Amino acid sequence: MPQNSEYAVVDPATGAVVQTYPTATAADVEAALAAAAAAQQGWARTTTVAERAEAIRRVAALHTERREQLATIIVREMGKPLEDALGEVDFSAAIYEFYADHAEKFLADEPVDLLEGEGSAVIRRSPYGILLGIMPWNFPYYQVARFAGPNLIVGNAIILKHAPQCPESAAAIEQIMHDAGLPEGAYVNIYATNDQVAQMIADPRVAGVSLTGSERAGAAVAEIAGRNLKKVVLELGGSDPFILLGTSDLDAAVESALGARLDNTGQSCNAAKRFIVADDLYDEFVEKFTAGVLAAAADITPLSSQRAADTLRAQVARAVEQGATLASEGRDEGAYVATGVLTDVTPDNDVYHEELFGPVAMVFRVSSEDEAVRMANDTPFGLGSYVFTDDPEQASRVADRIEAGMVFVNGVLLDGAELPFGGIKRSGFGRELGRYGIEEFVNKKMIRVLR
Repeated sequence: MPQNSEYAVVDPATGAVVQTYPTATAADVEAALAAAAAAQQGWARTTTVAERAEAIRRVAALHTERREQLATIIVREMGKPLEDALGEVDFSAAIYEFYADHAEKFLADEPVDLLEGEGSAVIRRSPYGILLGIMPWNFPYYQVARFAGPNLIVGNAIILKHAPQCPESAAAIEQIMHDAGLPEGAYVNIYATNDQVAQMIADPRVAGVSLTGSERAGAAVAEIAGRNLKKVVLELGGSDPFILLGTSDLDAAVESALGARLDNTGQSCNAAKRFIVADDLYDEFVEKFTAGVLAAAADITPLSSQRAADTLRAQVARAVEQGATLASEGRDEGAYVATGVLTDVTPDNDVYHEELFGPVAMVFRVSSEDEAVRMANDTPFGLGSYVFTDDPEQASRVADRIEAGMVFVNGVLLDGAELPFGGIKRSGFGRELGRYGIEEFVNKKMIRVLR
């Protein structure tokens, strides 16, 4: 598996090490597994869905109560703008509240209509077992909420390994779980190494794994899980297309495009990254969109780390060397990356099939709907997508043809607790959020009764 850095809070704005945290020992790993196993056999097996839902409702309330403190932590950990950080805490609370409100309905017994014979049959949803969650740095609270919230209500004990640069937010979440009344072992935070993660996946006490992160990390985790016959849910990268085929308000479409690219400083898996624009709109769109991207440089925050910034800078430099045209503006040092727009990117340019994780966009000109769809689907990823057109029939037609787990029509930043999130191809598999998110790690037990 890929190597971890030390668990530490490093302020990306200054590069200063704020605090370091000790990596788990072998004894810590065993203690986490033992505590989770005890909770799985105790609290998870003896409480009702309604009782667990009330505990998660308290988790939601504590996120709201501590929102300023929680937001400040992730501003310090990964450079998130304060307004965005507060919004993330609020969304996390909403996710916990959503599952507390709907879990009993989602997990209710489901009768099966028998084709023949007497008696009855039912699908009963019960806990799957201990789950290992491996979380990323870009949304430290939200990513945990969409994994832990539904699974704790199901009755699955959670061992949570957060990103090495998010140890403080990881500890804050664990404290909230404790303060909400979850018993010891129901939710365990651990500062594990990748080798220790591999050991935990292989451990027979762990029933499944959920990872949000890079393709490389996903492939490594899936390989270990496969060898050990463990179910895995993967939410990986994306290079989501933003297809602009027609609009009666180009300025509004440009504003949507800017929001879709620059939210969270461009560090979102399902951010729009490739802008595919109809020929008759292309020149004016590029002019206005580029102006907006460059103007945003004045307020841009640092990326999550200098390493992330260096990776993006290298991709952009290579794209230009291979023939792309770059318009850019702003600070470009340390963890700060200049905002930019790449045009003239051809399929033989490496960046054409890559994900740019930061405030840099690619814009492409197309001459038809068919060409737009072909280009949108010409990617190893398949997470989200965006379609803008004033023609409802065209919107439906194009949405149907897009190879992705999610399609947003004429709007951006429309994620919701009730809307399933996930992708296909190299963007992973499985779903989080909505009803489908609570179904991933559930034993759908069939009970057939003759009389």
